[in-house]
Amino acid sequence: MSQQQGSAGNVIAALCNVFVPGLGHLIQGRLLAAIIYFIIISLGYAFYILVIPAIFAAIIHLICIISAARYKPGE
Repeated sequence: MSQQQGSAGNVIAALCNVFVPGLGHLIQGRLLAAIIYFIIISLGYAFYILVIPAIFAAIIHLICIISAARYKPGE
């Protein structure tokens, strides 16, 4: 049985990414993507005082959420 875009697993993964960047990817079994997203987004938000890193982090965070929602195993 294959997952389709918008399946319950992808929706849960996307919601997890809203609260903790990379957690949804970890749930999907994509460890490297989870680590990379978590580090980049966390560092960007940590330097929020500089504004530009925070904006960059917010954009990457959105990409992270969409990536988890659109994931199809085997691609």
